[in-house]
Amino acid sequence: MAIQQDLEPHAESRHRLRRGQVGVDHPDPVAKLAQDLGAEPLAMVALFISAKADFDRLVAEAHAAFGGADVIACTTAGEIGAGGYASDTIIAIGFPRAHFATTSILIEDLDDRSSQSVLDRIALDRVMLQQANPDRRHGFAFLLVDGLSLREDMLTVAIAPALRDMALFGGSAGDGLDFGHTRVALNGRACENAAVLTLVQSDLRVKVFSIDHLVPTESQMVVTEADPDRRIVKSINAEPAAREYARLVGKDPEQLDQFTFASHPVVVRIGGDHHVRAIQQVKEGEELLFFSAIDEGMVLTLAQPQDMVAHLRRKLDELADAGPLTDILGCDCVLRRIEAEQMQTTHAMSGILSDHRVIGFSTYGEQIGALHVNHTMTGVAIYAPGTETE
Repeated sequence: MAIQQDLEPHAESRHRLRRGQVGVDHPDPVAKLAQDLGAEPLAMVALFISAKADFDRLVAEAHAAFGGADVIACTTAGEIGAGGYASDTIIAIGFPRAHFATTSILIEDLDDRSSQSVLDRIALDRVMLQQANPDRRHGFAFLLVDGLSLREDMLTVAIAPALRDMALFGGSAGDGLDFGHTRVALNGRACENAAVLTLVQSDLRVKVFSIDHLVPTESQMVVTEADPDRRIVKSINAEPAAREYARLVGKDPEQLDQFTFASHPVVVRIGGDHHVRAIQQVKEGEELLFFSAIDEGMVLTLAQPQDMVAHLRRKLDELADAGPLTDILGCDCVLRRIEAEQMQTTHAMSGILSDHRVIGFSTYGEQIGALHVNHTMTGVAIYAPGTETE
């Protein structure tokens, strides 16, 4: 098993992301986070904010406090901090200007299909950022999107071509387990039905990744009636959707809940790979509301979870095998957290996340390239200098 070797103290000071963490009940959370991040000039600050906090006030105060940097933010379904999984906290991540150059774009009104001007701006900003930083050859794009907008699939498909060689990952903002209101923000402007796209160039090597621990089974079902615009499946195999799903997983249809959906996920084959189409909740007794795109005729396959603890350890060890890691920024599906709680492995999962310096948040969905997915962790691994070999 690979062990993440710590960097020397002086190397940590120079190369690592700056980190802050504070509880939502702190009397002055922004001041505490500013103290944690220190006085070094920052290109960008990312805030992952518990849904229990006053989001609008916090992002406005943070924009004032970190005036020299872009400040991006979203609400969460839980946070990932110094000790792994966290709740009721605010996480801050600072990207030092010494190693990172960034530019961020607020994409408002995700219902607006006339988005060519946005795509043109993304393409232009990418070119300008890369040309202005020829010594920072490593790049990625980070997307924060309203997790209740129902537009993540459309958005990733639209913007991925404009990014060209810049690998995209991201997460959908959450609202705990309430599914009421999710928000994103850029430089103090808080919005719903919006997204924030950040383009990053660095002189540190990076690797964008996506991992999941699910294996398809032989059990399949067909969506026979759906409302794709609202991500609602009304019938499966010509039977009421919730009832048929419950039958296939051996559960009482009256007892379907988030724990059932986390432990009995369904996947769809796209190309040569399977991707999760996670169920969010039962609607009106018989219908199933999904976290991502769904349509009539889609063939869904039940998936069997592997040991999530062993799988996470193995995958993060593989990232560490490529060289000394300084940080991992991760977007981890809330269904993985629910599964860990159900299997009583939260402590073990948190230990692995902490050991590998993962920081981020629990999401309502994840983005990787042109895909919006569920029940995964997407992220970017950032390596120490001198690890240029791919």
